[in-house]
Amino acid sequence: MTRDGRLGVGVIGAGRVGPVVAAALAGAGHALTGITSGSDDDRVEAILPDAPRLVPEEVVRRSELVILAVPRDELPGLVAGLAEIGVWQVGQIVMHTDAAHGIQVLAPAAAKGAIPVAIHPAIAFTGTSTDLRALRDAYAAVTAPAAALPIAQALAVEMGCEPVVVADSDRAAYGEAIATATEFSSSIVRQSADLLRSAGVDDPSRYLSALVHTTIDRALTESAPSVGDAPPAVP
Repeated sequence: MTRDGRLGVGVIGAGRVGPVVAAALAGAGHALTGITSGSDDDRVEAILPDAPRLVPEEVVRRSELVILAVPRDELPGLVAGLAEIGVWQVGQIVMHTDAAHGIQVLAPAAAKGAIPVAIHPAIAFTGTSTDLRALRDAYAAVTAPAAALPIAQALAVEMGCEPVVVADSDRAAYGEAIATATEFSSSIVRQSADLLRSAGVDDPSRYLSALVHTTIDRALTESAPSVGDAPPAVP
């Protein structure tokens, strides 16, 4: 970390999440060291223009903060593989963005002296600059060792999110909640759109927009704790 707190940030994973998170941190003043290539380099170039394309081990070597934004089932092998070739560095921050994994998945990097951090911004990423605006209205689940928790919370804030601490032992339940909300919502909307289309509605997505948004807003309001549910004050 530099004296002014700015970090060299590298990204492994060029899907929808990694480039956006990196762009948000770059907007907060951090320097981009590189990103791995992906299936849509043009999209990545649009949000991270001129970011060097590097192999994963070179991303790690050049970066003070390494963002791992890869599919859930690839994360354990990636962390362990990079540990085996000895590229993790003492004091380096290693952050993943998966909802269900906590910091245990980063144990091979931590064993080499890296600082493990798990931050999941709670938005549905599109991989475009519109996500940067969405992050400013979002929360982020933050998991880290106690000594590193302020760092993790600061990174979430710099992305634009409000951090919410989730214990490592609760990450699986948190991940299930996120999966339920996203997958169930998407499935129901697609099913409703198909039924409307069969009923002769030409633009079902536009037709459903206000209905879905107001229904979700009402459900969220109803699920919020009432004043009477608050725990009693401690005398």
